[in-house]
Amino acid sequence: MAHLSILDLSPVPEGSDAGEALRNSADLARHAEALGYNRFWMAEHHNMPGIASAATAVALAHVAAGTQRIRIGAGGIMLPNHAPLIIAEQFGTLAALHPGRVDLGLGRAPGTDQVAAHAMRRNLAGDVDDFPRDVMELMRYFEPAQPGQRLRAVPGEGLDIPVWILGSSTYGAQLAAMLGLPYAFASHFAPAMMMEAIAAYRAEFRPSARLAKPHVMLGIPVCAAETEAEARFLFSSQQQAMLNIRRGLPGKLPRPVEGFEAQLDPRARMVLEHTLGCAVVGGPEAVRRGIADFIARTGADELMVTAQIHDHAARKRSYEILAGVHGEMAKAA
Repeated sequence: MAHLSILDLSPVPEGSDAGEALRNSADLARHAEALGYNRFWMAEHHNMPGIASAATAVALAHVAAGTQRIRIGAGGIMLPNHAPLIIAEQFGTLAALHPGRVDLGLGRAPGTDQVAAHAMRRNLAGDVDDFPRDVMELMRYFEPAQPGQRLRAVPGEGLDIPVWILGSSTYGAQLAAMLGLPYAFASHFAPAMMMEAIAAYRAEFRPSARLAKPHVMLGIPVCAAETEAEARFLFSSQQQAMLNIRRGLPGKLPRPVEGFEAQLDPRARMVLEHTLGCAVVGGPEAVRRGIADFIARTGADELMVTAQIHDHAARKRSYEILAGVHGEMAKAA
């Protein structure tokens, strides 16, 4: 049975602020730990009023300090935005404080628009093409120091920090396979190439000292509630947020709207199908069927669940319902 994990974007709901969003993330992580979730990851996004996890390592330190067992990590760090040494030191610090609990997922996209990307990188030319080299440089910083080594990551060197490759195309799949690393696909917002990327990763995987066999984690939006109607109502916040981003109007997470789907024009429906086509929305039985079908179709080793729900209590309840369904499925399996 596939493991169950959480990708939290630390959503900032309309009427709230980033401080409350980060406190909610820490509260959700404690809740997830009690429910038996495997990992709690946060993602690097910039210039997004509705996402509070831009300083991802700092946000993860806040979450990790309030939990005891659940793995915490980045899903992911957009490596072209940073010098590999800096990321090695940041996550080395997290791992030194919370040994055996830290993951590092790496992506090659900017995690933002061109304006913010330029503000971080200054020069965009060629940075993304250096991604494989930067990944390998970063991993070297986690190895034990060699005699005479002049540049070291402290904290970082000699620490066991699992590195993941993230992607939404076959590029990341092939790189993860070549390096023998676990792979996480962004099917929670870009599912179009999911099956092709999974197939490429599994077919081309080379065992490494870090990983003996392929491990695929897939992002999936899940919005669970007591009834189908309530779940559809809550899910409208994530649908609105996605449409706003695609229109170039990112903002805070909107309040849910009754009957939102009935108001959509064909173009908006197409956008949502293209981005949120893997979403599982409904009551417990519908969620059970949706999760079972998704696992059967993909053979996922792990699911990384997102839930952009405006009300924090309803978001916690959604993850609670999912955990219950998953536990029953695991027993049946």
